[in-house]
Amino acid sequence: MSLTKSERRQRIRYRIRKIVSGTAAKPRLSVFRSNKEIYAQLIDDVNGVTLLAASSREKGVTKGTNVETANNVGKLVAEKALKAGIDTVTFDRGGYLYHGRIQSLAEGARAAGLKF
Repeated sequence: MSLTKSERRQRIRYRIRKIVSGTAAKPRLSVFRSNKEIYAQLIDDVNGVTLLAASSREKGVTKGTNVETANNVGKLVAEKALKAGIDTVTFDRGGYLYHGRIQSLAEGARAAGLKF
């Protein structure tokens, strides 16, 4: 029984989500990667609420290579979080490998002052 790519990622997502959870004080930084864009949101799982979000589709994000854009999205989500009074998060890579765009987004968020 071989799994498709999306089924494999879904299983990994469920495995991660059993462990990683966000609260109002320490929300979950969830990442979604499509072929063209990248999205990040801070989620309070206790109340089931998205606190804030950032994506590569927003006007303030400078476009470059996919990795550069992901880094800019990480910086943007960190700036929004710090304005909202959130400085620590738990990172949810969403079943993707911690490599390339996902790693770049995390490094951008760390560089802008977010702790995880």
